[in-house]
Amino acid sequence: MFVSGNRLSALESQPMSDDFGPAGGHAIEPRPDRGPPSLVAPFAGLRPPERQAADVLAPPYDVVSSAEARALVTGRPWSFLRISRPEVDLPEDCDPQSDAAYAKATENFERMLRLGKLVRDELPQYYVYRLTVDSHEQTGLVAAASLAAYARGRIKKHELTRPAKEDDRARQIDALDAQTGPVLLAHRADPRLRELLAQACVNGPPDLDVTAYDGVRHRLWAIADRQAIGTLSETAEALPALYIADGHHRAAAAGLVAAKRGSPAHERFLAVLFPHDELQVLPYHRVIRDLNGLDTDGLLVRIGERFDVGPVDSPVQPEASTQFGLYCDRRWWQLALRDTFLPRSGDPVDRLAVSLLHRHLVEPVLGISDPRRDPRIDFVGGSRGLAGLMAQGDNGDMRLALSLPPTGIDELLAVADAGAMMPPKSTWFEPKLADGLVSLLLD
Repeated sequence: MFVSGNRLSALESQPMSDDFGPAGGHAIEPRPDRGPPSLVAPFAGLRPPERQAADVLAPPYDVVSSAEARALVTGRPWSFLRISRPEVDLPEDCDPQSDAAYAKATENFERMLRLGKLVRDELPQYYVYRLTVDSHEQTGLVAAASLAAYARGRIKKHELTRPAKEDDRARQIDALDAQTGPVLLAHRADPRLRELLAQACVNGPPDLDVTAYDGVRHRLWAIADRQAIGTLSETAEALPALYIADGHHRAAAAGLVAAKRGSPAHERFLAVLFPHDELQVLPYHRVIRDLNGLDTDGLLVRIGERFDVGPVDSPVQPEASTQFGLYCDRRWWQLALRDTFLPRSGDPVDRLAVSLLHRHLVEPVLGISDPRRDPRIDFVGGSRGLAGLMAQGDNGDMRLALSLPPTGIDELLAVADAGAMMPPKSTWFEPKLADGLVSLLLD
């Protein structure tokens, strides 16, 4: 049983600070007197009792806005959003990255601990996490992943991170003395690991079984048997690599906190490992605020210099990497990049749909060279789909919308294996892992 009073004393001795060093401070090397740590390890998870789980589970902090979070916590006093998005309990003009917000997160976290809404397991263990929505199902291993393996490239990344977002999550971890947002890791499908996880799911009922507001079913099985833990550790250790699919900022933030504290006990991050062939990647579309000085006819002429363009009567959801949809003035066009403009290099980034669209339309026609920072472009991903894309174009805020095919998981792995970086907003994984299902305390 977790004793919250001891943890309060530990928190009081760790003043909240934003001194996490420069961007990229997650490059952590193990101490010279220790061998490389295992790729993953069991841990004593913090989770809600089964009867409380439906009241606690929440979507990830970064897939809802402050306004959406405020709506979702209405009538739900124990929603984990009160910890991950603590501004919901503060005035609407409160800065979500203010000292007051991190203090409120700590206050709410401590209250849930005191009242037994979150309870820590007595011994380190693994957890099997199964998500089900409609006909899709994926089963993963919840573990504490090695930051040293992350720094050395055995846990591979494919996305650049932004210092402000790293700092926000690092301050959140430091304030709570806990990692509460899991990183989604992919691995090339391994039959032995898949078999072990499947067996755990049929050995008994899940410890937690919750269907969230969006229809996603979340189930969790705790694996406490020492022999089973050893077998899972050995099987995971044999994996040649892990890949960050979703959660680059969470992993980087865990590294910043570990570097600041300098303790081997903190050199891991909360993660869920899934086989690559079970992950579902949805499209990540683009919306643009203006036509870069063109009218609609002029825009179509410019696009037609490199694409075959044809009007269609229904929304366009492309499947091939050279096909796109254009929505403007409440009308749809289908775009197909001509073969003569396809890249000849073997660079896996060059052949991504997001790269082709940027190189041949977004930058030369719309004048947006840096989609990471240009305020004229925004992104619509996941379950919001084409309806969300059209809503952005119809409400007056955005003039143009572009639909893209989903990035393939094999394309992502190829980019990471090449040590390259994906363009911004290339992948949207669905369903999302729940916050509050299981957390990793750092004490």
